[in-house]
Amino acid sequence: MSKVELTEGQDAPDFKLESTEGTIELSTAVANAQNGVVVYFYPKASTPGCTTEACDFRDSLQSLKSAGFTVIAISSDKMPALEKFKTKQSLNFPLASDPDKRVQTEWGTWGEKKNFGKLIKGPIRSTFVVGKDGKIQYARYGVRAKGHVARLRKDLGID
Repeated sequence: MSKVELTEGQDAPDFKLESTEGTIELSTAVANAQNGVVVYFYPKASTPGCTTEACDFRDSLQSLKSAGFTVIAISSDKMPALEKFKTKQSLNFPLASDPDKRVQTEWGTWGEKKNFGKLIKGPIRSTFVVGKDGKIQYARYGVRAKGHVARLRKDLGID
């Protein structure tokens, strides 16, 4: 089985997931965004790296919104864990639940990765920007939790 990896210019696979802000559908979020939607996938709510990344998005949300982008975060966590994470960290964007990993598989963010030198199957921390045309404008797999949002902002010309 070959690994799916989305590239810039491809149509973004649409999804409809439960989130901390109700059911969220990518196509609707794109239609409602001024310039596009940042979709980021993270391994697990309330873990150190994922908390760092989520708080970076939280702290950068105003500049992303000012540039016309909304943010959706996706993980395999179930809703109670996402609600707790959102409340504890005062997160100001929707956290979507993909417990069956269907969306992660479609987006190529669930698969083999190295963890402490071992090859395992799991979530791959990744970030995408979906433009108003529904196409991937930015695709980065295997990003680091720390400093990644600053790079995204730089790459989008926000900073």
